Amino acid sequence: MKYTLLIINLFICFIVKAQLPNTDIWLFKLQTKKQVISIKLSKNITNRNGYDNQPCFSANSKKIYFVSIKEDKQADIYYYDLGSKKTIQLTKTPESEYSPTEMLDKKSITCVTVLKDSSQVIQQLTYNKNDLICKTTQIINADSVGYFTFLNADTIIYYKLTQPHSLRYYCSSTSEDKWLGYQPIRGFKAINRHTLIYGLKDTAKVTFYKYDFILHKSEKYCDYNSTNEDIIWHPQWGLLKSEGLKILRFDATKNEWQLLFDLSTYGLKKITRFNFDLKNNYLTVVDNL
Repeated sequence: MKYTLLIINLFICFIVKAQLPNTDIWLFKLQTKKQVISIKLSKNITNRNGYDNQPCFSANSKKIYFVSIKEDKQADIYYYDLGSKKTIQLTKTPESEYSPTEMLDKKSITCVTVLKDSSQVIQQLTYNKNDLICKTTQIINADSVGYFTFLNADTIIYYKLTQPHSLRYYCSSTSEDKWLGYQPIRGFKAINRHTLIYGLKDTAKVTFYKYDFILHKSEKYCDYNSTNEDIIWHPQWGLLKSEGLKILRFDATKNEWQLLFDLSTYGLKKITRFNFDLKNNYLTVVDNL
């Protein structure tokens, strides 16, 4: 737990005598014509002074979960309903919750929770039809967690606030908890049930690797001469990353980065997170104001 306060650099929730960053969440409606995808509509769905961040689509593409910090300086999870265009508060607890991810049962979400003793754990929050949390369960016995993602139902990958920061994985069936690398970026994603894409950074660039959990083998995939940390793995386009106001994709067949979207005409300042829904109808972007 002695490294717990390093979360200041990640979540910016315990900054004293400093101002929280202003971040807005934008929603873009996508359309595809003749295999060309483009942006049809755009909307700032938070549009306020304050911290709104870490958006994640629900599996049915009807909700966008996100974290908001308001006047009480408390980090809680909200969701934006794409049908009603209303924002609903999901958690209102003494703890702070971050990185919401919907579980397969669609009745619970997982998140990083900062507990009252400042420890940081991964929890599963189960809620009822009235959007009230009725059960809280700690997923794994690990502290100082910064970020996480599920590889499959048995394996979770997590960013641990060691010194230096490290990337680890935990298998619930075997209780195996092992190290993958130091100085990871905060973006790491499952490609399939047994393959992970992740990045390790130095002072000038990020090198991306694929890790195969069947072979227990890591191999270099590509690199990029920037230390920006936001990536996703898209089922159609593969590895995507943000750079300024652009979203780039890596074309493995040509071994080159290509432009996917340029959002410079929408009045944004810098993309710090982005995500697509599973149906590929929407794109969310966090704008760092």
